[in-house]
Amino acid sequence: MEPSAHVDTFARDSLPPQDQWPVLLLDHADTAYPPRLNCATELLDRAIDAGHGERPAIWSDVDGAPHATTYRELNALVNRSAHVLVDEMGLRPGNRLLLRGPNTLQMAVAFLAALKAGLVVVPTMPLLRAKELKQIIDKARISAALCDVRLTEELARCREAGEHHCATLTQVFTFHDDAPDALEVLAASKPDHFDACDTAADDVCLIAFTSGTTGAPKGCMHFHRDVLAMCDLFPRHILKPTPDDVFCGTPPLAFTFGLGGLLCFPLRAGASTVLLEKLTPESLLHTIERFKASIVFTAPTFYRQMAPLIGRFDVSSLKKTVSAGEALPASTRALWRDASGIEMIDGIGGTEMIHIFISSAGAEVRDQAIGRAVPGYVVQAVDDAMQPVPPGTLGKLAVRGPTGCRYLSDPRQQNFVRDGWNLPGDAVVIDEDGYVFYQARADDMIVSAGYNISGPEVESVLMKHEAVAECGVIGVPDETRGQIVKAFVVLNPGFIGDDALTAELQAFVKRNVAPYKYPRLVTFLAALPRTETGKLKRFALRAL
Repeated sequence: MEPSAHVDTFARDSLPPQDQWPVLLLDHADTAYPPRLNCATELLDRAIDAGHGERPAIWSDVDGAPHATTYRELNALVNRSAHVLVDEMGLRPGNRLLLRGPNTLQMAVAFLAALKAGLVVVPTMPLLRAKELKQIIDKARISAALCDVRLTEELARCREAGEHHCATLTQVFTFHDDAPDALEVLAASKPDHFDACDTAADDVCLIAFTSGTTGAPKGCMHFHRDVLAMCDLFPRHILKPTPDDVFCGTPPLAFTFGLGGLLCFPLRAGASTVLLEKLTPESLLHTIERFKASIVFTAPTFYRQMAPLIGRFDVSSLKKTVSAGEALPASTRALWRDASGIEMIDGIGGTEMIHIFISSAGAEVRDQAIGRAVPGYVVQAVDDAMQPVPPGTLGKLAVRGPTGCRYLSDPRQQNFVRDGWNLPGDAVVIDEDGYVFYQARADDMIVSAGYNISGPEVESVLMKHEAVAECGVIGVPDETRGQIVKAFVVLNPGFIGDDALTAELQAFVKRNVAPYKYPRLVTFLAALPRTETGKLKRFALRAL
């Protein structure tokens, strides 16, 4: 590894042993980075050098009207804020900085300023409570935090005596605030030039904690070069943005899906992005209309809910829509295509890999498939002995590329990385052309009377029924069959969850897929349990 710029070496010291790392493919032309780089400098200063200084970088809603912050203005805000981090907060390269805020200009500024100063950013979802924040703060040994003033309550509990007390957290500064010691107020008097920390390309700059769908969250450690790699592969080869594109969407910046799609990708392309809080399907469509957005990132559930509303809005600017975060049902892809005329760009990514590594767009899309390996990555389906399985055979997804899993001091590293391959935990079929067909999470494959049944496939069929708003399918124990299929269903208005509808849904599934896949049990719910990033909590369904 390159000599670190970090004075505080906790992050590098906490990397897994190198023999537990995945094999990293660093010879791709798009990711041949110099040994020393700062990703914030590459995203901002290089954009200005390329002539984008006066172009919009971030769009906000100010008093009900769109407001653009240019690249030059954004860089000045970032540089002034970086001075505050170093001068007032006394932070030094390698210190971990917890960030807490919704998708706003101020959150983006804080993120980029921390990267420029050589800090290790630990972003957190706005809805996390003190108990969850304590897990993150203690594990990453965080001493300082920047927090949107509206979200300080739970963080304050981490500084009080009691079960959620965090001994390492010694200072919290606020932003989106007009107090004398708020980040923006202090930054206003600072110079707009800042000498970025001379970080190594393999210095840790981000610890992204998983959303906890599979238990205790894991800290995924990413380097400065990883942030650029996520910008230079999926966007360059699949999304193909231009400086005229306007990005928008719903994933939080604290989620790597949002960090890439709503901040880093647009900046790397010299494009602009809309950062707004608390979007609903209706207000996201309104945002596309108001800001003339051309690229949208959100989860499958949002696309399904936007489809019947789209005719009420002028979304003629919209050209590309990206779905990730959870499996995209074929029925949702078709519903969105029929409503918008746009073929969805689906993708598999993950916090461990930082972003999307399997996808296809346009004419490359194949029915029922997620796509192929993004250039720079290699994927295969393997058996339990890590041997490749023949094309068309069910196996566990294995992936290599320029990014990969490096957990922060976590024994689960050895579960995710085997024989140099990352194992995201997905059961897939890969055909002879390299197209990947997602079946389920490997742990969520339902084995009933010897049959392998994909929960997402059953979900996709159920969602074609007019009564079904959304659903989740799991396997539950059964003495005779080992497991049987159980569906949890949220109904559209006007439908009643009774025995008659249960029988109708079961018959509907039998008519559309092999009859052995039908849900033998159906439970009607008012809402499905989801994480803040929109992922279905299947473990919560199993607990029900």
